[in-house]
Amino acid sequence: MDCNGTGCQTGCYKDSNGDGETENKSISVDSSHDKHQRHQKMCLKCKGTEATIFTGGDGGGRFCADCFRSNLYGKFKLAVTSNAMISPTDKVLVAFSGGPSSRVALQFVSEMQLKAQKNFDATADRDRSLPVFGVGVAFIDESEIHPSTAADLDKAVEDMKEIVLNLAPPRKELHVVPIRSICSEKTSDGRETLENLVNAVGDATGKEDLLAHLRMLSLQKIAIENGYTKLVLGSCTSRIACHVLAATVKGQGYSLAADIQYADARWEIPVVLPLRDCLMQELNILCSLDSLKIVEVFNDSRANINGLVSSFVKLLQEENPSRECTIVRTAGKLTPFPFNRIPEVDADDVLLASQRRQKKFNLRPIESLPPESFCPICNSPMNDLQNSSCYSNPQPNPELFRAACCSCCQYQVLPEEPSSMDQFYSFLPKSIITRAKDGNQKWIRERIQDCLLLDDEDEV
Repeated sequence: MDCNGTGCQTGCYKDSNGDGETENKSISVDSSHDKHQRHQKMCLKCKGTEATIFTGGDGGGRFCADCFRSNLYGKFKLAVTSNAMISPTDKVLVAFSGGPSSRVALQFVSEMQLKAQKNFDATADRDRSLPVFGVGVAFIDESEIHPSTAADLDKAVEDMKEIVLNLAPPRKELHVVPIRSICSEKTSDGRETLENLVNAVGDATGKEDLLAHLRMLSLQKIAIENGYTKLVLGSCTSRIACHVLAATVKGQGYSLAADIQYADARWEIPVVLPLRDCLMQELNILCSLDSLKIVEVFNDSRANINGLVSSFVKLLQEENPSRECTIVRTAGKLTPFPFNRIPEVDADDVLLASQRRQKKFNLRPIESLPPESFCPICNSPMNDLQNSSCYSNPQPNPELFRAACCSCCQYQVLPEEPSSMDQFYSFLPKSIITRAKDGNQKWIRERIQDCLLLDDEDEV
C-alpha cells in the first residue's frame, strides 16, 4: 500500500514500488563506494592504470609495472645526481655479488651509461665536449672461505660473464679476483695465509666482519690497479637498517654515521651507495619483473650477531613495512663526517660542460679533513681519546697495532693471547700494516706540526 504522505508521521515518500527516493539514495551510495574501490586499485603515479605492484616503506605504495620501474630508477637517479656520485669523466667499478641489490645497481648504472652514450652520439656533429663515463664490474671469489664446489663456482662465473656481456653498450669489463690475492699474489701462499688469518679469529661475528673488510680491500685494489675513480656498492635501505642495529650492538656508535651516507671518500677510491633509498623488497620485485638474472654463489648460515640482527629486522618489517625506512631515517640524523661527500674537482680538470650537468644539491666542498685517525682493520674513524696513547712508535708491532684498532675490532677480531696475536699480525695483508704505519706517522706529524720548519724557513 502506498504512503499518501498526509497521515504518515515520518514524512517519507514512497512510490508504487515501496522504495522511492530511498532506493535512489542506496544506488547512489553504492555507486560512490564502487568508484572509491576502483580508485583504491589505481596506480598512485599515473592514476590511469590498475596497480599490480604493492610495496612497503613509508606510507606504502601501489604502482603499475611501468610506474614502479620508473619510480625505482628515479630514486637511484636522484641519489646519483644530488650527491655527485658519477661525473662524465669517471670510470666506475660496480661491485657485483650476484644478488638482487648488486644486480639492480649494475642494471641502473648500465642504463645511465647508455643514455649518456646516446646523448654523446647525438652531439657528434656539434659538440663532443661531454664524455661518457666508463663502467667495469668486479666479483670477489671467496671460495677459499665459503664452501662451494669448483663446478658451482665456474657455473656462477659463466653466468656473470653472460650478464655483463648482455648489458647495453658500451662494453663492460668483468674482473673476477680471488679474495686470497689481498694476502699474496701467489696462489698457494695467498690461500694458506688467508686461511690462517681467518682461523685465528675465534668470534663468529668478528670472522664475518674481517671478511667484509678484506672484501672491501680487494675491491679497492681492483679499482686502483685498473684506473677506476668510483666504487659502486649495492647496499640498500634494508641492508643499511641491519647494519645500523648491528653496529649499535657492537659498540660502533662513533663511526656509525660514516657507513650509512650516500658517499664515503675516506677510501682511496670513493665509495657510493646509489640504492640507499631502495628497499630489498622493491629490488626483488624489479628483478622478477624485468627477468634480471640472479646468481647465488656463496650461502652462509650467519650464526652470529649480524645474522641475528638481520632476522630481527626482517620480523620488524613483516609487522610494519615502514620499519626499515624508519631505522635508516633515524640513523641519518647523525652528523656525517667531512669525508661523507664527494670532493669537488678543480675547474681546470673537468670540462665546463661536465660541471653544468652535475646537479649538486646543498653540497659544499670538503675543507681540510679533521685529524681523526682510522682503524687499520675496518677503517672506521676514531677520535683522539680512543688512540692517543698508541702512537709512540712510528713502526707498528703487534701490541701497538692492537692499540691502534677500534674497540669493536679489538674485542671481536683480534686474538686475546699474545702468542696468537703475534701469529695473527704476521698473517695480515701488507695494505693493512701499511695503513697502520701511515696512521702512526700522520698522528705524530700532526702533534709536532708547530715544531716543523717550512720549506722556506731557515733553521735557527
